[in-house]
Amino acid sequence: MVKEKVKPSDKSDEVLSDLKELILYNDDFNTFDFVIDSLIDVCNHEPEQAEQCAMIVHYKGKCAVKNGTIYELKPLYTELSNRNLTVEIK
Repeated sequence: MVKEKVKPSDKSDEVLSDLKELILYNDDFNTFDFVIDSLIDVCNHEPEQAEQCAMIVHYKGKCAVKNGTIYELKPLYTELSNRNLTVEIK
């Protein structure tokens, strides 16, 4: 009698594929302080984390500021957009 090998169901791949990133892009009109304050208020970043993200955006042009499902990121996207920050969910 031959035993068949069964691979256990790994739901973590499905969960990981549902995760998205909220990307903040550089612009020429928002100040560092405004961006930092917005990340603290909207994304619940610590001040140091918000400052690091603002620096990355400034020098690299973009930074993933939050990870999560589309349902978690959509309200953050809306609020940052309302503050005239350029964001995208990918």
